[in-house]
Amino acid sequence: MSVQLTIIGLGPGCLEAVTLGAFEKMKSSSNLLFRTGIHPVVQELTNLGIKFSTFDYLYEKAMSFDEVYDEISRSVIKVAQISPVVYAVPGHPLVGEESVNRALNLAKEAGIAYEVLPAMSFLDPLLVGLQIEMSNFKLIDGLKLIGEQPFSEAFPEPLIPNIIMQVYNSMVASEVKLSLMKFYPDEHPIKVVRAVGLPNLERVEDICLYELDRLEWIDHLTCIYVPPYAESKTKVSRYPFDSLVDLMEGLRDEGGCPWDREQTHESLKKYLVEETYEVLDAIDEGNMYKVCEELGDLLLQIAFHAQIARENGFFDINDVTNVISEKIIRRHPHVFGNIHVENSAEVSVNWEEIKKGELQAKGEIRQSLLDGIPKHLPALMKADKIQRKAAKVGFEWPDYTGALDKVTEEIEEVKEAISLEKEDLIRDEIGDLLFASVNLSRMLGVNPEDALLSTVRKFRDRFVFIEKTAAASGVKLEELDLEALDKLWEEAKVRLKS
Repeated sequence: MSVQLTIIGLGPGCLEAVTLGAFEKMKSSSNLLFRTGIHPVVQELTNLGIKFSTFDYLYEKAMSFDEVYDEISRSVIKVAQISPVVYAVPGHPLVGEESVNRALNLAKEAGIAYEVLPAMSFLDPLLVGLQIEMSNFKLIDGLKLIGEQPFSEAFPEPLIPNIIMQVYNSMVASEVKLSLMKFYPDEHPIKVVRAVGLPNLERVEDICLYELDRLEWIDHLTCIYVPPYAESKTKVSRYPFDSLVDLMEGLRDEGGCPWDREQTHESLKKYLVEETYEVLDAIDEGNMYKVCEELGDLLLQIAFHAQIARENGFFDINDVTNVISEKIIRRHPHVFGNIHVENSAEVSVNWEEIKKGELQAKGEIRQSLLDGIPKHLPALMKADKIQRKAAKVGFEWPDYTGALDKVTEEIEEVKEAISLEKEDLIRDEIGDLLFASVNLSRMLGVNPEDALLSTVRKFRDRFVFIEKTAAASGVKLEELDLEALDKLWEEAKVRLKS
């Protein structure tokens, strides 16, 4: 298959940096497209008789860089589908060139044969120009390139050097400054580099971060070098989960917290349950600040367990996030795949089928439809879950009236057990009554756990009212008879309801 698309780099800006292969391709091409004509080497190529078209007009009319890159890549592929085309970009075609990345993806989808000719990138002369600064760290530790637009969504790594590309003007410089100030002190030293590697145009200036958008000479050839910030406590990510993991590791290290170092998966189980219920309480209160705080406490427990597992060589927090990410994608083919669903009911059906496939893949065989229900679930929740599973195969009353009759039946059986004064039988019959009540609740669309918790809270509020009312009258509760207590109870119902 003959090559229809050739992508070449124009180097950092001088003709000497353009490879001979790239130059020959440009000379012989009848379809030569430049991403932009605003590049120092372009005038020299024009003087040598190289004829080309540019996409500079798109920068004027497009609403965003994303729109520009999308339109450029589609236009390049459209030409390539008709006849061979050469697409040239500044620097190296695979370093910070989003339009190239998109064009290559479209070429693969369309089955278009392509080739990429390497070139000197702006990084080569930049590293040379900053060699004194760069000698202060090991490149093996990392170097992050940021060329994303908008810069407010790009996140640096303060512990390693960062290079910000495509700082086209003062407005972009201001956006970059504000983004970097979230991670660095205002006076953090940076280097602003313009036209690196071009002797007559190159300019390097050392300034503080807060001064970035005050420079009047920033243009399309400008990039920013941000040296490491040694005082940064941790790496930075879009969602700063790493900091929590680092803190937990510190707590478990030698010299850390004695209590945290003593904990095991088993010893932490009760805290995991407690924190979960505190989240539920915060949600019920409708206090979003408290919900945020309690979710943090719950997240700490997850990080704690992951750290213990990591120390024992089983898994770490990355494995935890990877497993759940893969599961989310796998169980949502209607979002991340090509499966079509009409409603949430169809989603549930697909979900169960996918779960069956997952179990088979793991070699896990379940003998019963009721297998796999967590044994530590609270009794009401477990009863509800078991009943829901049984209902899926038709083990269900036609409507709630059958469940209501069953509750009445179980009440009579409790009475009979009480009359026989058999403790084990009483316990069993009360259990049956509770189970039947859960079933009725489920069939009426009421969460039994929530319903009981609501009643418990209601009882507590009323009882506290009784305590306060009695205390205000100078009376102790234990001094009141049942009739007086019942009167206060009825008063509490009216007062609290209003």
